[in-house]
Amino acid sequence: MEQRQLSPLDRILSGIDNALRTATAAPSPYARPNPAGDLPEASLSESERSHAAGLMRVNHAGEIAAQGLYQGHAAVARDAHIEADMRRAADEERDHLGWCEERLRELGQAPSKLSPVWYAGAFAIGAASGLLGDKWSLGFIEETEKQVSAHLSGHLERLPDEDARSRAIVEQMRAEEEIHGANARDAGAADLPRPVRALMRVTARLMTGTAYWL
Repeated sequence: MEQRQLSPLDRILSGIDNALRTATAAPSPYARPNPAGDLPEASLSESERSHAAGLMRVNHAGEIAAQGLYQGHAAVARDAHIEADMRRAADEERDHLGWCEERLRELGQAPSKLSPVWYAGAFAIGAASGLLGDKWSLGFIEETEKQVSAHLSGHLERLPDEDARSRAIVEQMRAEEEIHGANARDAGAADLPRPVRALMRVTARLMTGTAYWL
């Protein structure tokens, strides 16, 4: 039987369905083992535990946004190979989402209450940039992953040294974000204009500042 080709509308509706599942389902599944593995739980003070949870909530919100971003790009990608790469990266990001959610539960806290907002905004941005063409979509991915990697490096500096479980998750996430950015560059990413990169940083600061508390 011939496989049905999805129209742009089909893809967008699929993205909406994925949004509902990503932002509201609990817990989020993951296919690969959690990097925290059998590492022991640290003896953290109440303030350290709250701070670690805030950082992991930010990371979880970032992974919600990553789902939206990759699915938005994939929905309008012109090249089938690029679409497949986007969806493959989204699958890896879904593992990150599950790891962060599990760590939040271990720390006794919940994900951001604004998860649907993070997904919807990122999906819209991904689809809008993708409409400009695959090279700009890839450029947006590369710059996003570059900024996310820097953001995760900052979290490794701020997480309690004793919190080996959170640190193992963040280190694995950072390594894979760097790979995703390199893959986008190798696939032909365009260099984004400086004002666009600056706007992305401002938007990221707004999201992370809010998600730490909400």
